[in-house]
Amino acid sequence: MKYTFTKMHGLGNSFILMDDRDDRISGRLKISDLAVAVCSREFGIGADGLILIRESSTADFQMVIVNEDGSTAEMCGNGIRCFARFVVEEGLTDKTGLSIETGAGIIGTELLDDGLVRVDMGEPVHDRTGITVRSRRFTTVSMGNPHAVAFVEDYDFDWRAEGSAVETDEVFPDKTNVEYVKVIGPAEADMKVWERGCGETMACGTGACAVAVAGAIDGKLDRVPVTIHLPGGDLLIHWNEDNRVMMTGPVVRVCDGTFFRSARTEKGRPIRTGRRQSRKG
Repeated sequence: MKYTFTKMHGLGNSFILMDDRDDRISGRLKISDLAVAVCSREFGIGADGLILIRESSTADFQMVIVNEDGSTAEMCGNGIRCFARFVVEEGLTDKTGLSIETGAGIIGTELLDDGLVRVDMGEPVHDRTGITVRSRRFTTVSMGNPHAVAFVEDYDFDWRAEGSAVETDEVFPDKTNVEYVKVIGPAEADMKVWERGCGETMACGTGACAVAVAGAIDGKLDRVPVTIHLPGGDLLIHWNEDNRVMMTGPVVRVCDGTFFRSARTEKGRPIRTGRRQSRKG
């Protein structure tokens, strides 16, 4: 079978998008295997996740996102920006303001005149008491998916190894995304992320939102719009007085093409990337 795809990224967090409004894809293939196949950098297209555009009875569209390891994510901030720009550029809607059904509820998006996409990420759920894991204090925040945020003075420790261990610690039964943050000023911070189901990535939209919320809770960041610096670029986050978190950032369309392989190799086995089998945020 042949499947048309578009590859997009938000700050280096990359996704393969496919139109599945007619169930042509999900009706034929196991989506977890397809995600592993297309996301493989050795045998597929290469990406952090697969996004399917589906019909929705409660919103303009439904976004289904599957991580590169085949696990399902409730929500992805960079992914939903890509989704919003894709459906507009493809002429699937005349709207620039959309409601999108996700595993974390219905999310509102707006395409701005400067090419950026603003996303209403909804209300965070947070724990003001924090939690200690492996001798480090984390502030836990849910943006529809779980995050553990630690504020650090520098990155001169093996934060990748620690992030991997924290992600799968028994205190997080569904695993968690892990963010390490250096505060630059009351409205600016630098962030490293270990994503659930992906490991180190260039950016994480929900993670940047969680950092802004955790920073305000811990008195390290203001609630005015804050700039979060990620390895792939910057996101502007505003935790409004109405308790809703707004995220604004860029999207890049990388390429369009046709994926020819099925979700299985010639030997009948799913293509695997060799990465851990876990869940992403």
